[in-house]
Amino acid sequence: MVKGERYIWIVMAGLLMAGCQGKRQYYPRMMHEQKVQIVRFDSALLSIRTEQAPDDVRALYAAYPAFMPEYIEQALGGAASDTDYLAEALPLFIHDTLYGFEQTNRLVLETFADMRAIEKELSQAFTRLRYLYPELHVPTVYTFVSGFNATVLFLEDDDMAVGLDMYLGSDYPYYNQVVYDYQKQTMRKECIAGDIVSGYLFAHFPFESTKSRLLDNMIYRGKLMYVCSTLLDEPDYEVMGYTQQQWQWCDRYERQVWNRMMDKRDLFKTDQLLLTTYLNDAPFTTEISQEAPPRLGTWIGWRIVESYMEHHKEVSLQDLIANHDAELILRESYYKP
Repeated sequence: MVKGERYIWIVMAGLLMAGCQGKRQYYPRMMHEQKVQIVRFDSALLSIRTEQAPDDVRALYAAYPAFMPEYIEQALGGAASDTDYLAEALPLFIHDTLYGFEQTNRLVLETFADMRAIEKELSQAFTRLRYLYPELHVPTVYTFVSGFNATVLFLEDDDMAVGLDMYLGSDYPYYNQVVYDYQKQTMRKECIAGDIVSGYLFAHFPFESTKSRLLDNMIYRGKLMYVCSTLLDEPDYEVMGYTQQQWQWCDRYERQVWNRMMDKRDLFKTDQLLLTTYLNDAPFTTEISQEAPPRLGTWIGWRIVESYMEHHKEVSLQDLIANHDAELILRESYYKP
């Protein structure tokens, strides 16, 4: 999934304008606060007692009638209706030491003993988002453990869930068995809010262009990353899911990257492999160089959108999201790194 970035507050014309690296946003000083509730399903799950597993599994279904089936099916890939099997399998999963699940589950409870900071960050982001789009649903966020199998889930009732076992730190040893090194960068506690907010945006504002060129995809992703950066009080590199060094590389070589894309005329190509190399997560962006961070197409798209918004003070975030003309945004961004 795509990642997210995160101001100094000044008062201007009755609005509290937040600025980060020249960006602007339009949130009033006083807004109707939206509270995001984090439900600790992981704690309830990890309380299953082996000798009383059938009763405890039934209790979980009673306490979480909507989430429990989705957790079993989406996160664990099991059959939610087979409660007899679950009564046998869940204790084995919880206490497995061969694959490190028991150690991991114990660390999850220690690392995330207090989630008030994440809850506060999410509440602020959705307070801002609901100011822009009052009709949107503020999700309840369930936490779970998945045996390194899932990060963010989207539930049928428009709520969300997050696998805490996937955010224990880039240096957590058991990740070496399940992911590539380049994927570990975003497997940190600090990335949870960004993953949830960016995931919510991409789910609720899908790609709607009639064209599938690289440019259209870059501008679409760049728009959502720009909006995401106004919702979260985080450095831009965190919103993007980069290290500071990766972001600095992009800043340093922005002109060369853009010139290479223009020289190769990549913007108007529709080849799926080309789009994948520019937009998807990977060790690096192969179309540019082995030193280039991944998802450079999204990063450049974000820069174009940023330039467009700087040149059009009259354009709101809602106007930006509703504008599906990528060529117009590029042309009127006057983007020239």
